[in-house]
Amino acid sequence: MAADLQEKTDRYERLLSDALDAASVAPQEGTPLYEAATEFEEMAASYLEDGRHFRENDDWVNALASFSYGHAWLDAGARLGVFAVPEEGHLFTV
Repeated sequence: MAADLQEKTDRYERLLSDALDAASVAPQEGTPLYEAATEFEEMAASYLEDGRHFRENDDWVNALASFSYGHAWLDAGARLGVFAVPEEGHLFTV
């Protein structure tokens, strides 16, 4: 059975929001990797805001895409090691 678009969008919003809360910048402040991590975090937060805006305007497809892209930024950062993330759970693929 295909996933309901609204349910899936809400689920991805929660995933991104929870992942943003769980991830912390790992590199030391003032280093290039610290700057990269903060840029990744900023992109993820921006996509979260965008997705919420799209959802409020009943644009479910773009909301889902925004939440997915936002999570991809965090997941990529976790893979690179610029975020400290919990190893258990479902928030990251590391």
